[in-house]
Amino acid sequence: MKIAVFGATGMIGSRLVAEAARRGHHITAVSRSGKLPHGATAAIAMELNDTARVVALMDASDATVIAIPPDRQGGSHAPILKAHRDLIAARPKGRFLVVGGAGALEVDGIRLKDMPSFPVAYQAEASTFSTILDLYRASQGLNWTMLTPAPEIAPGARTGHYRVGTDSPAGDTISAEDFVVAIVDELEKPTHAGKRFTVAN
Repeated sequence: MKIAVFGATGMIGSRLVAEAARRGHHITAVSRSGKLPHGATAAIAMELNDTARVVALMDASDATVIAIPPDRQGGSHAPILKAHRDLIAARPKGRFLVVGGAGALEVDGIRLKDMPSFPVAYQAEASTFSTILDLYRASQGLNWTMLTPAPEIAPGARTGHYRVGTDSPAGDTISAEDFVVAIVDELEKPTHAGKRFTVAN
Protein backbone atom coordinates (compact mmCIF):
# COMPACT_ATOMS: atom_id res chain seq x y z
CA MET A 1 0.00 0.00 0.00
CA LYS A 2 0.90 3.65 -0.37
CA ILE A 3 0.68 5.04 3.17
CA ALA A 4 1.06 8.69 4.19
CA VAL A 5 2.17 9.27 7.78
CA PHE A 6 1.69 12.70 9.34
CA GLY A 7 3.92 13.21 12.36
CA ALA A 8 6.43 10.76 10.89
CA THR A 9 9.36 11.92 13.03
CA GLY A 10 7.59 11.55 16.39
CA MET A 11 7.61 8.63 18.84
CA ILE A 12 4.62 6.94 17.18
CA GLY A 13 5.21 8.16 13.64
CA SER A 14 8.82 7.04 13.35
CA ARG A 15 8.00 3.58 14.66
CA LEU A 16 5.00 3.40 12.36
CA VAL A 17 7.16 4.18 9.33
CA ALA A 18 9.58 1.41 10.32
CA GLU A 19 6.79 -1.12 10.96
CA ALA A 20 5.02 -0.38 7.69
CA ALA A 21 8.30 -0.52 5.76
CA ARG A 22 9.23 -3.92 7.18
CA ARG A 23 5.91 -5.20 5.80
CA GLY A 24 6.72 -3.91 2.34
CA HIS A 25 4.54 -0.79 2.20
CA HIS A 26 5.57 2.48 0.52
CA ILE A 27 5.53 5.35 3.01
CA THR A 28 5.42 9.07 2.46
CA ALA A 29 6.67 10.65 5.68
CA VAL A 30 5.09 14.00 6.47
CA SER A 31 6.47 16.37 9.11
CA ARG A 32 7.25 20.02 9.69
CA SER A 33 10.93 19.39 8.98
CA GLY A 34 10.46 17.21 5.91
CA LYS A 35 13.11 14.80 7.21
CA LEU A 36 13.28 11.30 5.71
CA PRO A 37 13.00 8.78 8.57
CA HIS A 38 14.43 5.30 8.20
CA GLY A 39 12.14 3.15 6.07
CA ALA A 40 10.27 5.96 4.35
CA THR A 41 10.05 6.05 0.57
CA ALA A 42 9.63 9.83 0.37
CA ALA A 43 9.39 12.81 2.72
CA ILE A 44 7.34 16.00 2.56
CA ALA A 45 7.38 19.12 4.72
CA MET A 46 3.76 19.94 5.43
CA GLU A 47 1.54 21.22 8.24
CA LEU A 48 -1.77 19.56 9.08
CA ASN A 49 -3.48 22.94 8.67
CA ASP A 50 -2.49 23.09 4.97
CA THR A 51 -5.84 21.48 4.23
CA ALA A 52 -5.79 21.47 0.43
CA ARG A 53 -2.37 19.79 0.29
CA VAL A 54 -3.30 17.38 3.06
CA VAL A 55 -6.46 16.28 1.26
CA ALA A 56 -4.60 15.90 -2.03
CA LEU A 57 -2.04 13.60 -0.41
CA MET A 58 -4.73 11.62 1.43
CA ASP A 59 -6.71 11.09 -1.75
CA ALA A 60 -3.57 9.93 -3.59
CA SER A 61 -2.74 7.39 -0.86
CA ASP A 62 -4.26 4.02 -0.04
CA ALA A 63 -4.32 5.01 3.63
CA THR A 64 -3.18 7.91 5.80
CA VAL A 65 -2.23 8.04 9.48
CA ILE A 66 -2.37 11.28 11.47
CA ALA A 67 -0.08 10.89 14.48
CA ILE A 68 0.14 14.50 15.60
CA PRO A 69 -0.44 15.46 19.24
CA PRO A 70 -1.55 18.90 20.40
CA ASP A 71 1.10 21.38 21.55
CA ARG A 72 2.78 20.01 24.70
CA GLN A 73 4.78 23.13 25.54
CA GLY A 74 1.92 25.16 26.94
CA GLY A 75 0.80 26.59 23.60
CA SER A 76 -2.75 26.82 22.30
CA HIS A 77 -4.55 23.70 21.11
CA ALA A 78 -6.79 25.78 18.86
CA PRO A 79 -4.64 25.18 15.74
CA ILE A 80 -4.90 21.40 15.83
CA LEU A 81 -8.63 21.56 16.54
CA LYS A 82 -9.07 23.89 13.57
CA ALA A 83 -6.95 21.62 11.38
CA HIS A 84 -9.22 18.66 12.12
CA ARG A 85 -12.37 20.74 11.66
CA ASP A 86 -11.09 22.00 8.31
CA LEU A 87 -10.13 18.47 7.26
CA ILE A 88 -13.62 17.20 8.09
CA ALA A 89 -15.19 20.07 6.15
CA ALA A 90 -12.99 19.29 3.13
CA ARG A 91 -14.34 15.71 3.07
CA PRO A 92 -11.28 13.80 1.82
CA LYS A 93 -12.11 10.61 -0.05
CA GLY A 94 -9.07 8.71 1.22
CA ARG A 95 -9.16 6.30 4.16
CA PHE A 96 -7.39 7.58 7.27
CA LEU A 97 -6.60 6.70 10.87
CA VAL A 98 -6.16 9.27 13.62
CA VAL A 99 -4.02 8.45 16.67
CA GLY A 100 -6.14 9.53 19.63
CA GLY A 101 -5.65 9.94 23.36
CA ALA A 102 -6.44 7.61 26.24
CA GLY A 103 -8.25 10.33 28.20
CA ALA A 104 -11.30 9.89 25.96
CA LEU A 105 -11.63 6.19 26.86
CA GLU A 106 -14.50 5.35 29.19
CA VAL A 107 -15.17 3.26 32.26
CA ASP A 108 -18.84 2.83 33.14
CA GLY A 109 -19.72 5.63 30.74
CA ILE A 110 -17.32 8.15 32.30
CA ARG A 111 -14.33 9.34 30.30
CA LEU A 112 -10.99 8.82 32.00
CA LYS A 113 -10.24 12.54 31.74
CA ASP A 114 -13.30 13.28 33.88
CA MET A 115 -12.26 10.99 36.73
CA PRO A 116 -10.69 12.50 39.89
CA SER A 117 -7.62 10.28 39.53
CA PHE A 118 -6.76 11.52 36.03
CA PRO A 119 -3.39 13.37 36.04
CA VAL A 120 -3.81 17.14 35.80
CA ALA A 121 -0.72 17.38 33.59
CA TYR A 122 -2.52 15.50 30.80
CA GLN A 123 -5.90 17.16 31.18
CA ALA A 124 -5.55 19.69 28.36
CA GLU A 125 -4.38 17.12 25.81
CA ALA A 126 -7.08 14.67 26.91
CA SER A 127 -9.79 17.31 26.48
CA THR A 128 -8.49 18.19 23.02
CA PHE A 129 -8.43 14.57 21.86
CA SER A 130 -11.92 14.08 23.30
CA THR A 131 -13.16 16.99 21.20
CA ILE A 132 -11.42 15.60 18.10
CA LEU A 133 -13.11 12.23 18.66
CA ASP A 134 -16.49 13.94 18.99
CA LEU A 135 -15.86 15.88 15.77
CA TYR A 136 -15.22 12.69 13.80
CA ARG A 137 -18.16 10.89 15.36
CA ALA A 138 -20.41 13.75 14.24
CA SER A 139 -18.96 13.81 10.71
CA GLN A 140 -20.62 12.41 7.61
CA GLY A 141 -19.15 10.71 4.55
CA LEU A 142 -15.61 10.21 5.87
CA ASN A 143 -13.70 6.93 5.99
CA TRP A 144 -12.07 7.56 9.36
CA THR A 145 -10.87 5.42 12.26
CA MET A 146 -9.36 6.48 15.58
CA LEU A 147 -6.95 4.25 17.49
CA THR A 148 -6.37 5.16 21.11
CA PRO A 149 -3.49 3.71 23.15
CA ALA A 150 -3.78 2.26 26.62
CA PRO A 151 -3.49 4.85 29.43
CA GLU A 152 0.27 4.32 29.50
CA ILE A 153 2.29 4.14 26.27
CA ALA A 154 6.07 4.21 26.04
CA PRO A 155 8.90 2.76 23.97
CA GLY A 156 9.36 -0.93 24.68
CA ALA A 157 9.39 -4.38 23.14
CA ARG A 158 7.69 -5.40 19.91
CA THR A 159 5.83 -8.60 20.79
CA GLY A 160 3.40 -8.43 17.88
CA HIS A 161 0.55 -9.20 20.30
CA TYR A 162 -2.08 -6.91 21.80
CA ARG A 163 -5.61 -6.93 23.17
CA VAL A 164 -8.36 -4.92 21.51
CA GLY A 165 -11.10 -2.87 23.15
CA THR A 166 -13.62 -0.37 21.86
CA ASP A 167 -14.55 2.48 24.20
CA SER A 168 -13.06 1.09 27.42
CA PRO A 169 -9.37 0.38 28.11
CA ALA A 170 -8.21 -3.09 27.06
CA GLY A 171 -5.43 -2.88 29.64
CA ASP A 172 -3.18 -0.40 31.42
CA THR A 173 -0.16 -0.26 29.12
CA ILE A 174 1.00 -0.68 25.53
CA SER A 175 4.46 -0.43 24.06
CA ALA A 176 4.81 2.08 21.24
CA GLU A 177 6.16 -0.79 19.13
CA ASP A 178 3.03 -2.92 19.58
CA PHE A 179 0.80 0.12 19.17
CA VAL A 180 2.12 0.68 15.65
CA VAL A 181 1.72 -3.03 14.90
CA ALA A 182 -1.98 -2.51 15.64
CA ILE A 183 -2.09 0.54 13.37
CA VAL A 184 -0.62 -1.31 10.40
CA ASP A 185 -2.85 -4.32 11.08
CA GLU A 186 -5.88 -2.02 10.86
CA LEU A 187 -4.61 -0.42 7.67
CA GLU A 188 -4.09 -3.83 6.08
CA LYS A 189 -7.40 -5.30 7.24
CA PRO A 190 -9.82 -2.52 8.21
CA THR A 191 -12.36 -3.56 10.85
CA HIS A 192 -13.08 -0.27 12.63
CA ALA A 193 -14.24 2.14 9.93
CA GLY A 194 -16.07 5.08 11.46
CA LYS A 195 -15.17 3.96 14.99
CA ARG A 196 -12.72 4.48 17.84
CA PHE A 197 -10.91 1.46 19.25
CA THR A 198 -8.04 0.87 21.64
CA VAL A 199 -5.26 -1.62 22.22
CA ALA A 200 -3.17 -2.75 25.18
CA ASN A 201 -0.56 -5.39 26.00
